Amino acid sequence: MSTVLTTAEIGLALGKLRGWTAQGNSIVRTFQFGNFVEAINFVNKVAGVAEAANHHPDISINYNKVTLALVSHDAGGVTQRDMKVAAAIDKVAAR
Repeated sequence: MSTVLTTAEIGLALGKLRGWTAQGNSIVRTFQFGNFVEAINFVNKVAGVAEAANHHPDISINYNKVTLALVSHDAGGVTQRDMKVAAAIDKVAAR
């Protein structure tokens, strides 16, 4: 099991990620696309990242907006695993 990051550690790690914020015991980011199909295509790419990492975000889709929330449920908060998956998702979004 991974160690839960402190508030300071989360803040430092989020400084290296674009658009992610701490919300409760998760890190969250909303991505916006041109239309619904683009949003769904992004979610499908995120699914590949999540499966490869065996760490799956909570996903909310509202037409052209996709909100992702990452938390290590087994640890009870945000861990380095969440930060690594967030960085991998950012790479997918940048393509």
